[in-house]
Amino acid sequence: MPRIIETTVYTIDELSGEAKEAARCWYRQAGLHDEWYDFVYEDFEAICRILGITLATTPVRLYGGGTRDKPRIMFSGFANQGDGASFQGWWRHARGAGKAIRAHAPKDGELHRIADVLQEVQRRNFFQLGATVRQSGRYCHEYTMAIEVERDSPTWQPPTDGAEDTVIEALRDLARWLYRQLEREYDHHTSDETVDEALAVNQYSFTAEGKRFG
Repeated sequence: MPRIIETTVYTIDELSGEAKEAARCWYRQAGLHDEWYDFVYEDFEAICRILGITLATTPVRLYGGGTRDKPRIMFSGFANQGDGASFQGWWRHARGAGKAIRAHAPKDGELHRIADVLQEVQRRNFFQLGATVRQSGRYCHEYTMAIEVERDSPTWQPPTDGAEDTVIEALRDLARWLYRQLEREYDHHTSDETVDEALAVNQYSFTAEGKRFG
């Protein structure tokens, strides 16, 4: 026999402290969409272009039909062993990268350093170096990036001493930089203030215990 059951529901602002935390926990686990890292990815793609990195891509099917190219950027985080970020692609000399990266990110000293390191190692090798970055293993931190460095010399000259290690470490430093940006963005999106604002704007309702209603 049908019954009518009445339930009192609350907005995030009306919950007790413990119930608020339960509601926030629900949002962090189920309400946070993948799009939270889109801005970081877009910025990283722009930075890669400046530094001379062409990211590998994978075709992704769109809901309305057709496909788009998704860059092969991977990450896992943010509190477990093996967490990190990595990418796949190809690196070549990019003229004026040092000046361009300073215009793009004027206050980011780490990006300036990485650009300068890559430019200097290219200068020592007559701007003939190139690198291929592939993914290796089941994790996705910087050490899962298998990096091969070659020199395109018409006289078959090998890279100068230490050049391969310099390029490999600089590209891994870039992956470390990416991970820090992702972690910072995630911390922002999951902060109490941001979560409470999202719950209020979307007019989510909860039981007195902080359980999502409906």
